Amino acid sequence: MEPDAAGTVPSAEEVRDTTDPHTATEVPRTHAVTIGRDRSLAVSPAGSIAAWPAEIRQPLREPHPPARSFNVGDRIFSWLTAAFAGLILAVIAVMFATLAWQSRVTIQRYGLSFLYTSTWDPVHNVFGAAPAILGTVYTSLLALLLAAPIGVMVAIFLVEMAPRRVRTSLGFVVELLAAVPSIVYGLWALIVLVPLVRDHIQPPLIDHFGNTPFFSGYPIGLGVFTASLILSIMILPTIASISRDVMLAVPNSQRDAMLALGATRWETTWKVVVPYAKSGIIGAIVLALGRAVGETMAVQMVIGNTQSFNLSLFNFGTTMPATIVNQFTEATGETYLSALIELALILMIVTIILNAIARLLVWRVTRVAGS
Repeated sequence: MEPDAAGTVPSAEEVRDTTDPHTATEVPRTHAVTIGRDRSLAVSPAGSIAAWPAEIRQPLREPHPPARSFNVGDRIFSWLTAAFAGLILAVIAVMFATLAWQSRVTIQRYGLSFLYTSTWDPVHNVFGAAPAILGTVYTSLLALLLAAPIGVMVAIFLVEMAPRRVRTSLGFVVELLAAVPSIVYGLWALIVLVPLVRDHIQPPLIDHFGNTPFFSGYPIGLGVFTASLILSIMILPTIASISRDVMLAVPNSQRDAMLALGATRWETTWKVVVPYAKSGIIGAIVLALGRAVGETMAVQMVIGNTQSFNLSLFNFGTTMPATIVNQFTEATGETYLSALIELALILMIVTIILNAIARLLVWRVTRVAGS
């Protein structure tokens, strides 16, 4: 006989049989046996336990509620931490209000037309942000198209395939790339990437696909294509490191169950690990997109900096950060300065939205993994 929750075994005298009054035959009947304060256990006539009530598996007493301290030092510490947390929101609000106030001239003068007009003429105080906005979106999406598959593959290798020593050292190198300043990437692009693109990448593409709108132009080296390449290199560590962390959060029970069914490691990765971590991987990609949108110096050094937009990857172009850093010191009039600050306001709004979406997606996958 199995013991009860109190550690005692019911005796035979505590178990009785009864007779069904309609059939006059003896039928077994379970009886309640007391096992502690106000708790009972169903026992069969043979002395075996018939069922364990669900409440038996619960603790016999509820845990103590968290203690509330009325110490003055604890209260001060709580107020300080809350103040520092609120300070972040206050700084963002002050930045937004300052940019909105400083750009009020062009907001009142152009309104929404500032977003879709393409004329940028500081001499006549006519400004339209469409080329900078479209150039930002164009270069960022192209960089994401190049970096996202490679970054996810690197994360899969680090989590699922690499030996422990390689996983640790290579993971450190990937995270180290994210700490390299953008000006270093820009100088490297000017010295190494621009001649490489000009001499070995652009000529064959122009020869074979020059009649298409995406590859027309001349092999100069500078332009949207080179800016997208350097952006893809810069956001690659972000995608790889965050995707690796999200895949590490996938429970091993998911992998073991798939392998037990006869799946290969490749099938386990693509049918279990990647779908389970899909939201987090998308969050990593969106977070990398936010960095690509706000990148300044590296793009400014290789994109050519012309206030025009063209579908050709080999033509010059501009982005919102590149326009601001190029022309801010030359902005003499109130309208000119207001137009540049409004560009910064648009850039701030877009970056905050993208980062918020990425954080929500990463939080979602970690919450599911922890539940």
